[in-house]
Amino acid sequence: MASDSAFPVLRQVVLDTEDARGLAEFYRNLLGYVYRPGDEPPSDGAADPRGGDWLVLRHPAGGVALAFEQVPGLRRSTWPDDEIPQQLHLDLTVASVADLDRQHRRALELGATLLLDRSDDEEEPLRVYADPAGHPFCIFVAP
Repeated sequence: MASDSAFPVLRQVVLDTEDARGLAEFYRNLLGYVYRPGDEPPSDGAADPRGGDWLVLRHPAGGVALAFEQVPGLRRSTWPDDEIPQQLHLDLTVASVADLDRQHRRALELGATLLLDRSDDEEEPLRVYADPAGHPFCIFVAP
């Protein structure tokens, strides 16, 4: 087996968005992540130069981060129609159907759009959403 230094390490997943601060706030609230030091929202009324460029969220316990890069335009995925494919999506897991239902309500309250509901699937209950920028993500019950 090769040593760990033989492989690159996945540091973060970067999502393009027309609203870096808005999308970062969506995922911060959905996942309980925290801003990288210096990327926090400014105090009321202050300019937000980072919010119009590049922001990073990290899980408090470590692991792969989420980054948000401001772009001037973004064509939303049309999934499940394949005119504009997903290109990338996030898979999020929960422990039970009750947790899936609770996270469903939270995702919608935070601004997600439900794209597919297979919550009644006995083998793998899941729901697919679009985040406020149109990136698909799944929440499903992991065995």
